[in-house]
Amino acid sequence: MSSQYLSNNYVEETRFGFWFLRSHTWQHHVLRVAINDLRSLFTEPLPVAPVLLDAGCGQGKSFQYLQQVFAPQRLIGLDADPHSLELCHAEAARQGLAIELIGSDCATLAVPDESVDILFCHQTFHHLVEQHRALKEFYRVLKPGGYLLFAESTEAYIDTWVIRWLFRHPMHVQKSAEEYLQMLREQGFEFGPQNVSYPYLWWSRSSDFGLLERWGLRNPPPVGQREETLVNCVVRKPLESAAP
Repeated sequence: MSSQYLSNNYVEETRFGFWFLRSHTWQHHVLRVAINDLRSLFTEPLPVAPVLLDAGCGQGKSFQYLQQVFAPQRLIGLDADPHSLELCHAEAARQGLAIELIGSDCATLAVPDESVDILFCHQTFHHLVEQHRALKEFYRVLKPGGYLLFAESTEAYIDTWVIRWLFRHPMHVQKSAEEYLQMLREQGFEFGPQNVSYPYLWWSRSSDFGLLERWGLRNPPPVGQREETLVNCVVRKPLESAAP
C-alpha cells in the first residue's frame, strides 16, 4: 500500500465530506441501499467467486456489503488518497476481511488488462476530472463479459446549494443521468432498460429531503416527469469486442 499522494485527477473531499463517508447514514442509507439495488439489476446469474474491484473505495465501508452480496474470491480496494487507504486497512481488519489495497488513480489504473470480473464504482465518478479516461480504464481491466456496477449522483443533485456548501466537486464534468448512460454506451458497454434504475431517495433531494412525501403531503413524481438525482446501472463488457 503506497503512502505517496498519487493523483491530481480527482477533487478531494472537504473535511465534512471525509467525516460523512464514515457515518451511519453513508453506510446504511447510501452504500447498503445502492449495492442491494445494483444486485437487483442483474438479469443473468452473478459471476461465481469473482475478482471484484472497488474503484474509489474511500474508507472501505463498502467492503462488508460487497463481500455479503457478491462473495468475491478476491476483493480489491483502489483509491488515490493515502489516508483513505490507511482507513481501509483498519476497516478490513475490523471486518475480518482479506483485502488487497492499491494506491492508484482511476484514470490510470494500476491493474492488469482483463483481470476483473466485477468493477464497483459508487459515488466516485463525479469526483473525477478525467472521466472518459477513467471509463476507458474500467473497460480495459474488465474481463470480456465482466460487469461494471455504476452508481452516481447527477448534476441535478451535485449542483445544489447544500451540496456545493458541504462538498467539493469538479463542476465542469457533472452530467445528467442520460449523459452518464450515453457515455457508457459510447465506451462499448452493453445494457438495457432492465439494467438501469433511477432511485429518488430522500437524501438526494436537497430542496426538502423528501419531507413532504414522508409526511404524506404529496406523491413523488414518476420517472420521466422529474429531474433524476441518481442513476444506478449494471453494464457489461461484450464477450467479444474491441474498446472504442
